[in-house]
Amino acid sequence: MVDLLVIGGLGVDVRARVPALPLPAADSLTVPPVELRIGNTGAGVALAAHALGLRVTLVDVLGADPAGDVVRAALARTSVRTVLVDAPAGTRRSVNLVDPAGRRMSLYDPRPWSGPAPFPPAELAALVAGAAHVHVSIMDWARDALPVLRAATSLSTDLHDWDGDNDYHRPFAEAADLVFVSDVKLGERAGKEAAALAPRTVLVTGGSAGATLYAPDAPPAHVPAAEPPAPVVDTNGAGDAFAAGLIAARLRGAAPLDAARYAARVAAAACTHDGMEYPDGLLPRR
Repeated sequence: MVDLLVIGGLGVDVRARVPALPLPAADSLTVPPVELRIGNTGAGVALAAHALGLRVTLVDVLGADPAGDVVRAALARTSVRTVLVDAPAGTRRSVNLVDPAGRRMSLYDPRPWSGPAPFPPAELAALVAGAAHVHVSIMDWARDALPVLRAATSLSTDLHDWDGDNDYHRPFAEAADLVFVSDVKLGERAGKEAAALAPRTVLVTGGSAGATLYAPDAPPAHVPAAEPPAPVVDTNGAGDAFAAGLIAARLRGAAPLDAARYAARVAAAACTHDGMEYPDGLLPRR
């Protein structure tokens, strides 16, 4: 039995530190070293959960390319178990532009999956049955696997910057009992869309503005962002760390609001580290 099974969301981040966002108009800018490292949402949740002491298995497709080698090497430095299938289109990539305050703009290359399902339903079903919680990223191949993933004891997903209308995201929301979604595109519709997902527990995240918890049989509750324990250097992965923290707290029996407050502390600590490979002791376990 593992604590957390993460479905999809592996890739690499090409990180570039820039003087400001949006970028100033210029033909070229000199920046600090541009780095290639493990990234994307599934990796962020898995690595943060691992740093919080959870036993994690990660299932995804990954290119047999240099970018994929970066991902494999990073995961090999942890005890995260991987179940991987070669992706003919190559490894997903994101170019992350990070300003001096740690804020970022991400350019995402999804490398869509094509062809038969990468994992037989029986294999996925066995992995789901052996996990206390399943977190599914909104990958294309994972969308087709949702009928199998619904059998999970507990299932979460992150809709990221969903606008409330895009039909691609809705099956993920409807399959899960715990939903994370950014308020970037929802804006004033966030409360209405969260209420429409009842009886699911919904976390609408707003970065430094904190999050709002919509839990069954309880009024919406604001969860303030926690004070980072050190200077902010990189907000990339903060949302994934928030999700991992909330999942970890729920698995330990915390009530929804207490779990969300703890998750805010985890996310704040994650922002003080450059990258998603968190050193021991950086993320609070309690």
